[in-house]
Amino acid sequence: MFIYLQNLKTLAKRILYVTLFYSICRILFVLFQYNTFDEINFINFLGGIRFDLSVIIYSNILIIIGHSIPGVFKYGKAYQQTLKVLFFLTNSLFLATNFIDLVYFEFTGKRSTFDLITAKGMENEIMGLIPSYVSQYWHVAFCYLIFTLIFWKFIPNFKVCKINKTPIKSLYSILGFILVLGVSLVLGRGGVQEKPLSRIDAVKYSSTNNNVIVLNTPFCIIKTLKDKEKLTILNHFEEDQLQKIYSPIKSYHKGKTMTKKNIVIIIAESFGDENISYSSPKIGNTPFLDSLIPHAIYFSNGYANGRLSSEALPSLLTGVPSLFGEAFINSSYAFNEIESLPKLLKKQGYETAFFHGAFNGSQNFDQYAKVAGFDSYYGKDEYPISGHEDGKWGIFDEEFLRFFGEETSRMTPPFLASIFTISSHMPFVIPERFKGTFGSSKSVFYEAVGYTDHALKKYFEYAQTQGWYQNTIFIITADHCSMLSKKYNTPPLENYSIPILLFDPSKNTAEINTKNIQHIDVMPSVLDYLNYPEPFFSFGNSYKEKANLIVNLINNNYHVIIDDYYFIFDGETIIEIYNTSNALKPTDIKLTILVDEKLELEEKIKAFLQTFNNNFINNTVFN
Repeated sequence: MFIYLQNLKTLAKRILYVTLFYSICRILFVLFQYNTFDEINFINFLGGIRFDLSVIIYSNILIIIGHSIPGVFKYGKAYQQTLKVLFFLTNSLFLATNFIDLVYFEFTGKRSTFDLITAKGMENEIMGLIPSYVSQYWHVAFCYLIFTLIFWKFIPNFKVCKINKTPIKSLYSILGFILVLGVSLVLGRGGVQEKPLSRIDAVKYSSTNNNVIVLNTPFCIIKTLKDKEKLTILNHFEEDQLQKIYSPIKSYHKGKTMTKKNIVIIIAESFGDENISYSSPKIGNTPFLDSLIPHAIYFSNGYANGRLSSEALPSLLTGVPSLFGEAFINSSYAFNEIESLPKLLKKQGYETAFFHGAFNGSQNFDQYAKVAGFDSYYGKDEYPISGHEDGKWGIFDEEFLRFFGEETSRMTPPFLASIFTISSHMPFVIPERFKGTFGSSKSVFYEAVGYTDHALKKYFEYAQTQGWYQNTIFIITADHCSMLSKKYNTPPLENYSIPILLFDPSKNTAEINTKNIQHIDVMPSVLDYLNYPEPFFSFGNSYKEKANLIVNLINNNYHVIIDDYYFIFDGETIIEIYNTSNALKPTDIKLTILVDEKLELEEKIKAFLQTFNNNFINNTVFN
């Protein structure tokens, strides 16, 4: 009996030991991302232990069984050494994902999930990018190496000794085994409450902005292994009542003649609002884009619908907000029958093409282009000239933008052509001839932004010589924000601020439009601008409409702007609400709780979400 208890004591020590290392990871995470959070307190860390223990039990279940199963075989030296090595390898692997988020969180704004860790949609290029990431963040890799060495060095050991088997001792070990499994079940599910612990439970121990401190990355990965993108049917309203509150059917110019201008949509990688000199004079590095703003409609309150490139395309070109828990491209709804900007314009005689200078198959953009209805897709494989590869992602922006311009010149007007740039993506490779030209003293990312801005300038110089230029409207935006540091203690939605610019060379309009606008508003805005005569389905709104709605799913809560209100909705009720009417930019002001109009706002967001969920589940979107 004594030796069995000693074995269980060793197991308990090891569980507590790895729990300590999870807490160390949490401290490191806070130190790396300190400026992201508001008031950090001890409860954030104490509550986090509950999530740590849950994933520790899940990931160490074989070790737990190995230590507690009845039988004298487990007291041998070889068996115990095997358990120790398995304990080390298992937990080193799971702890490594916490280290990934020390830096990856800067790009996504959330704890990584199963799809992010497994690089879904980026399988072709991920192995080539890993060395670049390790090189860029060598200090994190070095910290992890020291971390694992210390972890191995002090793992509690079991002292092997002689044993005597008796029936009564075997009975005790059977009872002990049952007890250990019972305790493990309770800890694994996070307690004895009705439902197992989930990511949303983190808000019990923190503000909505700080729930990523409470969580850990292995827990988020395990919780998204299956059913990660499943939407649920909502029944807040009867259908006739729902239509009165919210309708996605748009009809702007029924009976009018459409103005069939060419459409060019440029999506600049990581060109968040913080990179635009107009918005951020101290850190911006975009002199060419700055020169366009006085001749265009510039939306100073623009927002992305996600933090990943794969979330941007469906929002921009299909009008689908990223509310699935993962990118629409990678979800089970990706092949739903939908309409899109390419499909709608093709009905009006447009030729359509999508360009992306990365490897064909990168982030499933080629597949999405087919689903969205583009006539043609041009990736790295279609680029005709060798020697312009960056060695990491694909073709340098300047050369691929030139190719983009030449190919659009071969298209039959009216046309829709869209391009997604790559050079300002990690690892920020630019041609050797330009190194040091665009401010390399600040950072490699800063220099890459300057290079892409230069590439855009060269593209426009070419476009201006083409006959189609004057009859074209250009939409320039970013897929998401960059990794540049934010102001201290800003609301999460601030990390979605992006530039959105509409440039029509034939009108030379100068307008700074302060309306809140997001990616899903681009499609209806373009159709409105063109006097599109048919009704269509859109979750977004035209910039000319009075309707004002921004919605993003951030760490399992909906962050919403409607008119002068910014609020956080948990799926059932508003848990935080702020008045933004006195702020120049909605998220710039430290806000206080309000109660007026709360029920009306809840009604609006519930109607929006019911329309979204039920149409995707029933595959009735745009039908």
